Amino acid sequence: MQVPIKHHKRRRLPDHSGNGCVRRRATRRNHVWTYAFVTERTEDGRQFELLVVLDEFTREALTIEVGRSFTAQDVILTLQFLFAVRGAPEHIRSGNGPEFIAKNIQCWLERAVVNTLYTNKASPWGNACVESFNGKLRDELINRELFPSLAKARCVLDEWRLDYNHHRPHSSLDWQTSAAFAAKLKDEEAVGTFSAASPADPPVGTAPLPLDLPAPSTPILSQRLAQKT
Repeated sequence: MQVPIKHHKRRRLPDHSGNGCVRRRATRRNHVWTYAFVTERTEDGRQFELLVVLDEFTREALTIEVGRSFTAQDVILTLQFLFAVRGAPEHIRSGNGPEFIAKNIQCWLERAVVNTLYTNKASPWGNACVESFNGKLRDELINRELFPSLAKARCVLDEWRLDYNHHRPHSSLDWQTSAAFAAKLKDEEAVGTFSAASPADPPVGTAPLPLDLPAPSTPILSQRLAQKT
């Protein structure tokens, strides 16, 4: 009589898509960015949205854009500016909602040579970095503030973002702030510790846009989005 072999069950990682932060972890600056939307209302009850963009490795909040709504072109203009001033990431992670898988955004990112990492629906752990950030943003600011207008929301949110980057230490960064950690990495790149693009070469993501997508005229989209208020 043969004794049955006992098989031990294996615990699977929660990220079944293979694109989440567990399996595809950021290992260097501009390796993986992540972006997401947060919804809130102004004091008059009208809804507005926040577009949050982070660098997962340095933990920097690259921008928090504010608007009543965001089109695919608004998202492209935000990313285009960030790519121009910081360099393009190798990957950008997001959920797979319609605001992220729009054909215009996919085509533009493909032209910019940025790989997309879409996580599964109803799987917040797959994009845990931005989910954790959004939780802090909501607990520390959004749930405590009344926003009489979008202009006020932009001002308050940008102040919070700068404080987060420059005065908030992170245990994952050896208790450095994200800004200090990123500055240290830039210094290491300057002396050749990491390969860096030549200053004369434009970032990959600054390839010309199609004629129907004008280049951004301001560092953020405040003027453009203000027209939608």
